Amino acid sequence: MRIQKRPRLDRRGPSRTLEPVQELHDAPLAPLTTFRLGGPATRLITATTDAEVIAAVREADDTGTPLLIIGGGSNLVIGDKGFAGTALRIATTGFALDGTRLELAAGEVWTDAVARTVEAGLAGVECLAGIPGSAGATPIQNVGAYGQEVSSTITEVIAYDRRARETVTLANADCAFSYRHSRFKADPERYVVLRVRFELEDADGLSAPIKYAETARSLGVEPGDRVPLATARETVLKLRSSKGMVLDPEDHDTWSAGSFFTNPILTDEDFAAFHARVAERLGADVVPPAYPAGEGHTKTSAAWLIDKSGFTKGYGSGPARISTKHTLALTNRGLATTEDLLALAREVVAGVRDAFGITLVNEPVTVGVEL
Repeated sequence: MRIQKRPRLDRRGPSRTLEPVQELHDAPLAPLTTFRLGGPATRLITATTDAEVIAAVREADDTGTPLLIIGGGSNLVIGDKGFAGTALRIATTGFALDGTRLELAAGEVWTDAVARTVEAGLAGVECLAGIPGSAGATPIQNVGAYGQEVSSTITEVIAYDRRARETVTLANADCAFSYRHSRFKADPERYVVLRVRFELEDADGLSAPIKYAETARSLGVEPGDRVPLATARETVLKLRSSKGMVLDPEDHDTWSAGSFFTNPILTDEDFAAFHARVAERLGADVVPPAYPAGEGHTKTSAAWLIDKSGFTKGYGSGPARISTKHTLALTNRGLATTEDLLALAREVVAGVRDAFGITLVNEPVTVGVEL
């Protein structure tokens, strides 16, 4: 790995500079991901201001250099050969609270930001505690868990539009949010998220109404009830920890991307065919998980499908295995390669398809590899 320093321009005047910006060449990317997998990048730049982010993106676009955006690295599967181009790590900071309005810089650590909103007595994202990654990734994936999604509180996303070569502000309605999807995910080469704005709720120290049944059971309340904000956050953190979904460097069950597959959304016709496969394979009295997903559609559980296809907790004998705590997480046990991980993922996909006729879709973004 070769280190090169270049001056960081001070925008207050053309002749002034601040501390040098560090560029890394042949830079390892595995340490920047929660999987701890992947080869090196030709060049790695860490940007700490919006201006630096934009400058790095423009340079890559002007020179035709492939560009990889890295935030918290919790949703990336990078190939063992690495990335032939510029990797841009967004490490911007900024937490601005004005009443119930919150603005986060893209590089802010998401779980820390959630903790600060709870401390401020504001509801709306408390059940998203413990989710690894950066704030800038939340609108891309429309991050959600335990009955909350960021799309319900995001008001605006400020992004650099690589096509128009300008900074734009997109209102919530323009982001095309849906289940684990958005305009940014649909067109990943166009937008680089810089800042995210939220409208939270002042409910006198209480949470938003609890929507998720498991959370309600753990809290001992009914769905729709409110509880103290800190209690909601702590309960979610305990639930996530029990499933290996809170980062812990000593726990290989957390060397993952969290949920590796999205929950399938089926048409009524496809769900009926799936139900018939379940009855044939498991017995007529077995009822598969089913959740409303819009008119004519039903969502089922990827974790249930994986388990019932024979891939139980801890499945695998190699360095990449299913988590011992949750069947939806594929993990690096410490010596895995990306190919080890993908081999396991392909085995799971094929097994679920053979058993139930459903093809699982990976949630993490793949770089230089395909599932």
